[in-house]
Amino acid sequence: LESLKKRSHRPHSHPNQHTEEEIKLIKDMRKRNKHTGLVVFWVKLRQKGYKRSIPSLWRMLNKLELQPVKPPNPKYIPKPYEKMQYPGQRVQIDVKYVPDACIVGDAKAEGRKFYQYTAIDEYSRFRYLEAFEEHSSYSSAVFLDHMLKAFKFKVECIQTDNGAEFTKRLGSSEKPTPTLFEKLLKQRGIRHKLIKPYTPRHNGKVERSHRKDNEYFYATHKFYSFDDFKKQLAVHSRKYNNFPMRPLNWKSPSDYIKAFLNYGQVF
Repeated sequence: LESLKKRSHRPHSHPNQHTEEEIKLIKDMRKRNKHTGLVVFWVKLRQKGYKRSIPSLWRMLNKLELQPVKPPNPKYIPKPYEKMQYPGQRVQIDVKYVPDACIVGDAKAEGRKFYQYTAIDEYSRFRYLEAFEEHSSYSSAVFLDHMLKAFKFKVECIQTDNGAEFTKRLGSSEKPTPTLFEKLLKQRGIRHKLIKPYTPRHNGKVERSHRKDNEYFYATHKFYSFDDFKKQLAVHSRKYNNFPMRPLNWKSPSDYIKAFLNYGQVF
């Protein structure tokens, strides 16, 4: 009865199975190439005379438990973030491209582009938004002038990325001339801080606010003209500045600013 029990029909050997020499080659090569991926490892074996296909090699690596060992990525250790002590100590500015899907009607037919300029005070998260039809040094200077009038406190430092609308630092010129934006900053006695190139996380507050704009504003709104976009953006800005936030101890940015300016109070 024991001989009648069901057993595996898998053959004990196969004429095309890996030879002992091939298995030894795979093991020896894996010792010297622990982190090498499947395809690169296969190419290196081919250079040593290996004739099998990639799927065949993959099956043998699984059988021998010789899959590549992925080395751990170097851990990014962020520097302690400098916390602002009062309004205007540092303001982050950036430009957001309005998604094409939000532009409809005649504006879309004309191929128009809209841009959202954003300034956010690092201390209070208070924002000033403005709609533009182009992003340039001139637009940036106009925005800066309007922002300084909208903020009811003195601004000491402006932080931006290295975009051409703010600076010519990364341009082709060996001696870049100041942009209109930089000239206006100098006239107003405001320090201009440029973040490290290609490191948007250093402008984290304004970048995060743009992600939230995508989620709560642009995902649900359409704009039929520039005036329409301008009006809807102004409503969105008012809602933001009057909405309670956890980092502000569930106070709105507007209330946080008022409390500080009127009473010097820190919640």
